[in-house]
Amino acid sequence: MAWREHLSRSVKELRFLFCQTSPASLPAREFLHRNYKDLKTLNPKLPILIRECSGVEPQLWARYDMGVERCVRLEGLTEDQINTALEELVKAGGKV
Repeated sequence: MAWREHLSRSVKELRFLFCQTSPASLPAREFLHRNYKDLKTLNPKLPILIRECSGVEPQLWARYDMGVERCVRLEGLTEDQINTALEELVKAGGKV
């Protein structure tokens, strides 16, 4: 997972949106619980925003240069799939 070290080179901001209690948001909450520290340690200046809202569908947003943003819906994804989605967003940032 060497791509995690270079996250801040292609992504300017990450935003996780999820519900604090819904079962659909559980994998997103668990992913953050297990991976936030590692992501922040490897990318200390990268803003990683966590937005909790009752009833919201879990989503991951990446903001790139020039204000370009991309969203991935996380509902129904496992933690491994969320990790893969994050990796794809990072790779997409290199092309923006």
